Amino acid sequence: MRIAIAGGGPGGLYLAALMKQLDPRHEITVWERNAPDDTFGFGVVFSDETLGAVATADTVIHDQMASRFARWTDIDVDVDGHAFTVGGQGFAAMGRKDLLRILQERVAALGVTVHYRTEAPDPDRLRADHDLVVASDGLNSMIRTRYADVFGPSLDRRRNKYIWFGTDLVFEAFQFFVKQTEWGTMQIHGYPYSDQGSTFIVEMHEDVWRRAGLDRTEDTVLPPGASDEYAVERIAEIFADELQGHRILTNNSKWLSFHTVRNERWYDGNVVLLGDAAHTAHFSIGSGTKLAMEDALALAACLHEQPTVEAALAAYQAERKPVVESTQRAAQASLEWFENIGMYAGQDPAQFVFNLITRSRRITFENLKERDPEFAARMEAEFARHQGADEVAPAMFQPTTIGNLRLKNRIIVSSMDMYVAEEGVPTDFHLVHLGSKALGGAGLVMTEMTCVSPEARITPGCPGLWTDEQRDAWQRVVDFVHRESTARIGLQLGHSGRKGSTKLMWEGMDEPLAADNWEVVGPSPVPYGAGCHVPREATEEDLELIVEQFAQAARRGVEAGFDLVEVHAAHGYLLSSFLSPVSNHRTDQYGGSLENRLRFPLRVFDAVRAVVPAEVPVTVRISATDWMPDGNTEDDAVEIARAFIAHGAAAIDVSSGQVSQDEKPAFGRSYQTPFADRIRHQVAGSAGVAVIAVGAISSYDDVNSILLAGRADLCALARTHLYDPQWTLHAAAEQDYRGPGADWPLPWEAGRRRPPTSRTDKVPPRLSMLRDEAEGPIHVRWRPARDQVAVS
Repeated sequence: MRIAIAGGGPGGLYLAALMKQLDPRHEITVWERNAPDDTFGFGVVFSDETLGAVATADTVIHDQMASRFARWTDIDVDVDGHAFTVGGQGFAAMGRKDLLRILQERVAALGVTVHYRTEAPDPDRLRADHDLVVASDGLNSMIRTRYADVFGPSLDRRRNKYIWFGTDLVFEAFQFFVKQTEWGTMQIHGYPYSDQGSTFIVEMHEDVWRRAGLDRTEDTVLPPGASDEYAVERIAEIFADELQGHRILTNNSKWLSFHTVRNERWYDGNVVLLGDAAHTAHFSIGSGTKLAMEDALALAACLHEQPTVEAALAAYQAERKPVVESTQRAAQASLEWFENIGMYAGQDPAQFVFNLITRSRRITFENLKERDPEFAARMEAEFARHQGADEVAPAMFQPTTIGNLRLKNRIIVSSMDMYVAEEGVPTDFHLVHLGSKALGGAGLVMTEMTCVSPEARITPGCPGLWTDEQRDAWQRVVDFVHRESTARIGLQLGHSGRKGSTKLMWEGMDEPLAADNWEVVGPSPVPYGAGCHVPREATEEDLELIVEQFAQAARRGVEAGFDLVEVHAAHGYLLSSFLSPVSNHRTDQYGGSLENRLRFPLRVFDAVRAVVPAEVPVTVRISATDWMPDGNTEDDAVEIARAFIAHGAAAIDVSSGQVSQDEKPAFGRSYQTPFADRIRHQVAGSAGVAVIAVGAISSYDDVNSILLAGRADLCALARTHLYDPQWTLHAAAEQDYRGPGADWPLPWEAGRRRPPTSRTDKVPPRLSMLRDEAEGPIHVRWRPARDQVAVS
């Protein structure tokens, strides 16, 4: 093939080397706008997985890289003078100039033509004259821009400012410095890349940057390759203690805002994107160079394996894009954590460090137990100490309170609609469903949304509390939970609003009933989606009636013996639709500003709180974002939570979305937890109000990680409990926990040990005195002039 590569960075050069080795007949030409000795930045970090692939693909490049690596396993975190070390991670880094030199020499030896100081020819000409055109021309890719209508790029400019320095201070490990200054929180990301120096990245929120006067050179146009000397001077002053008298090194160092690059497609005909042209991921989660070289490995393999270029590029995108998107999700979580780092300023230092280490959700508590058991044990002990607990136990099994209600653990069975009530009356199904979850070990079991009137139902199968018959049926469920378990049971009250009068879920979700529809109301005549009911705009008389219906349902709930009442103001149901500008287009006192949109939901909450005794907590579930362009955002969620707390909410149950069928949620593991985290640290925590995280939390490891990091006080799990009604008890068995946080019903005690899954003749050791050396030491430091390894 004739292959044209625009961009002679590590990704483009590595691809050229791989392709030339796969078939020396390939005619490969690389165009690089910079000189061969021009490079920006200092070090490059690799994972063991990437290095293994490099070793397999090209031993010459790998061996030369390995001879220059700085290696270590520790992460050092300094939080305002409090020092912590986390081991067992595994890093390898080298100088970016060294890497480029290795790749340049390798492609030259293989006969690849490289034109330095030369812009790539016009893309149309390249694709006409070559079998393959590779756009590895970076963040501001000219080729991607030319064919933007096909690639569908998006560039997301982030809020933090950062500047890339080096220093002649040689760190021994990955180093985070987090410093509270008079202007706000600033942080350093540092790591060694040789025996001569380290990368030293300074990052802070743009507001902090401006308050500190670091924006002084914002409008100054620096010559190519020049650095911001004013920034050097100021950073040297601010981080003088951390630099220990060492110099800051510069290389085209200037303040930047990170841009996350995504593309809907990675190829068009015979043109393909690689590296930063295709994607970027925040530097706090990994190296862009690493990702580009992994792209090159995948692309070379697909080109070698597939019969045509078109098939190869399709295979490359199918293989690589999901992997990169997963990395980008982790990177997004990480960069957002650093954007909001200031809100963690009040955290205990140990919890802050755990929060930092687990920020991307790729490292969890169980990961840390494997990598550094001593650090993990310290985190559990610190959590127990701060909770005033009698014993050190998994965080999920530490007791907690919601208002005056004490719970044995921090697991909630989240509300789940079952659609099997008869005329609003809960049946034996509800007794078994909720009773089994209570016996299964959760601290709190929540009913599904229980409707305050016949017209408040979502479907004909929804339960209610508008009659005494319904109250008595609910009391049967409540009495069972109280008699047979140590769980508590909560009542969720709601009104379907414009999402009512629909078929049962398995007959057609959100589809209007075929017959016997009832009138639905909403804040405005705006349907939930195409084919859905158009609601009648609620009048003042309607609202007055609905407030009274909530109050009467809450009164019946108290009579039934519920331990907690939750007002459902999420998921696009009536109260949620008043809160959201997507569904609320009113021009009266209930529409327009957030203050007005809160008016009716708060009125309902006040009515419920007024009839519920003080010892019974009243909580609220909210949608923290509408996942819509003009909808509520997480900033609005903080203010919504603040308003409900001011009206007496004992907990904020933080969900999201379901306000419109056109929503585009960013699904992923624990994807709603960052909203809970923000509400807890900006509003609820200081008010002593519990925050509940919910949404795609499915493992006890996720639960413990969320709690230990301080992102929430409790975790609500829904479908996980449908899969395993005894999930909490099984989680206790998996963690070898026996205690009051997971008390097995007496008839079930014989099952509290995890049963064997298969036979083995291996006799496990009774005592483990030494760490298996094959696993490697926990703590390895980069000490080029001394012994590099310290084992603990």
